[in-house]
Amino acid sequence: MNKFNSIIAIALLAITFTSCKKDNEEPIVVAPPSDGSTLTLNGLIAAEAGSAAGNSVFVDFSTDKQTSVARASWDLGFYGGSDFRVILNNTTAAGAKVITTTNASLATVGEADTLGLTLAVSQASPANTDFAYFDAISGNLSNTVIPTVSATAADNKIIILNRGTGGSISAKSWIKLKVTRNTSGGYTLQYGKIKETTNFTTVDVPKDGNFNFKFVSLTNGAIVSAEPENSNWDITWTYSVYQTTFNGVIVPYNFSDLVFLNSLNGVTAGVVATSTVSYADFKEANISAVTFKTNRDAIGSSWRSTSPATGVKTDSFYVIKDGAGNYYKLKFISMGAGDSGTRGKPVIEYKLIKKGA
Repeated sequence: MNKFNSIIAIALLAITFTSCKKDNEEPIVVAPPSDGSTLTLNGLIAAEAGSAAGNSVFVDFSTDKQTSVARASWDLGFYGGSDFRVILNNTTAAGAKVITTTNASLATVGEADTLGLTLAVSQASPANTDFAYFDAISGNLSNTVIPTVSATAADNKIIILNRGTGGSISAKSWIKLKVTRNTSGGYTLQYGKIKETTNFTTVDVPKDGNFNFKFVSLTNGAIVSAEPENSNWDITWTYSVYQTTFNGVIVPYNFSDLVFLNSLNGVTAGVVATSTVSYADFKEANISAVTFKTNRDAIGSSWRSTSPATGVKTDSFYVIKDGAGNYYKLKFISMGAGDSGTRGKPVIEYKLIKKGA
């Protein structure tokens, strides 16, 4: 009986201790999403022209936070999701080509393989065929220049990369590279300058599901921070390869002032004409009439005009649904001479209209 009573006493003591521990634990506080704000985006690094602003700027509406990242600070992005994909730096207009020659290696690929290649956008005479040099502007990861990284190392090809000079970025050495999967579940990158035959750099890049991509600078082989965690941004404002119509044909073209969505984290956007409902009057009840698009360039360049003077368009605004299900209405206030703004430092305003569940 004494043994039984001892067991009961110990059990009661354990329950009491657990209860006390729970009572003393700090509660997890989840900050509510921001009601909205007005932000001046910091696209300028120094005294560069606003049309060639050196930064990409990431914005998180729910925390009123902006993060500026130098466009030229990275060269390749390695996908953190289930697929094995590598992206080029569209914000420097980097272009690449896959070398399909049998048994090609980093040692055997050289300057001769670059003859006739530009791997760049021609602003004067762009051609539709040049799209082959660049990753899909929609952000579709099934349409990257570098193919899916195969689990069979020998199946992965050598890539020639022009690191890009878009938006007054200084020219850098062309690179040859190869990406394989490693035993840790991430990527292994090997690369060297186009003339190099023996001195190659190797970088292991881990997958991290908290980020859309992990980024590498080929200047020093370092893994660098080039965008916030995937749940901590909604849109990015930047210079980038985009598209336009030239002689009746859609061609790649370098654009300033582009706005892209964090589509990989489920951010979507819809446009609202002010002739239908004003920004001030748009409320939760109006959301059902909005058609949301999932593509990364759902906003793109549609928010601004460069003729007759550079400035924001006032005939529309946008509704953004973030990855947490919060809905914000977004309008652009100023960005250039046509609206008394500063090129490279656009001003935006956004308001919460429906909180996520």
